[in-house]
Amino acid sequence: MIIMVRKKGLFKTLGTLAVAGVMAFAVLTGIAAMQDQGIHTSADGNWGLSFQQEGAAPIANASAEYLAKYDGYYAAATEKKVLYLTFDAGYENGYTEKILDVLKKHDAPAAFFLVGNYIQTSPELVKRMVAEGHLVGNHTYTHPDMSEISTKDAFADELAQLETAYKEVTGQELPRYYRPPQGKYSEANLKMAKELGYKTIFWSLAYVDWYESDQPTKEEAFDKLVPRVHPGAIVLLHSTSKTNAEILDELLTKWEDMGYKFQSLEKLPS
Repeated sequence: MIIMVRKKGLFKTLGTLAVAGVMAFAVLTGIAAMQDQGIHTSADGNWGLSFQQEGAAPIANASAEYLAKYDGYYAAATEKKVLYLTFDAGYENGYTEKILDVLKKHDAPAAFFLVGNYIQTSPELVKRMVAEGHLVGNHTYTHPDMSEISTKDAFADELAQLETAYKEVTGQELPRYYRPPQGKYSEANLKMAKELGYKTIFWSLAYVDWYESDQPTKEEAFDKLVPRVHPGAIVLLHSTSKTNAEILDELLTKWEDMGYKFQSLEKLPS
């Protein structure tokens, strides 16, 4: 497993944190690497994907049918060329404005899964997201490993604090979309989220874009994101990525040229 540490930026008052910048899928990376070598493994409680056919949805470590019991998704069951763009953000480092500009240019709705620190430190960007028709989703207030939280009260508190912070900034209720930090979850978590009125949103397309000091090249990004795109994909990108900000216009254009259109998570088929 990859452990990442960020001493400032994500939660300055909480000290050293593992997993810099809401990097939700360190486990995915290890799984993917092994699967690329033909080694099959599982990651109980940790989101993982196996890409087996270009242009087709990957196999995940939890099926769509299983997730549906708890209002959970990792992709839409459709043959239509639609994509659901999502961005995780634990802190702001100067790239979100450009990302929002590109989304506006392409008339592409997105969902931004935010933590408490982001809402507190970047309220104007949060307001812009909302004003331009994007969803803000719940990535918890302090970004803990939610699979280790066993009580509903503690689980609900992490989500409720984020709801309060969002309402204080926007005056609106937070849309009920939840993404587990680090992709770590449990069946109990999924049940709790559903009981609280949330849809749990995983992903079916992502790549290693979160190391601020070791960003992928444009070629590396396109090698992962273009062949693996598929109908109904929920795409996870990080708004802290310099590469993402630089390639997003060209990437969305490429996907459009392939026949894809962009939809809001609000249009996920039930």
